[in-house]
Amino acid sequence: MVEIILRLIGTLIALAGVVLIYDARIITKKMFNFGDPNEATSGFKILGLIISLIGALIIFWA
Repeated sequence: MVEIILRLIGTLIALAGVVLIYDARIITKKMFNFGDPNEATSGFKILGLIISLIGALIIFWA
């Protein structure tokens, strides 16, 4: 039962990371109006990659 819950949590975390990668430009335009938008988009994509990897590792080890 705990394994199923951990896999679901890992799946949701990985999904959030993928959505952050995919919608990075849209989120940047909506949330921030300062600085270089390309730099902020790159930051969101890197953050999304890290979050996706954490979710995938949770799924792998659960």
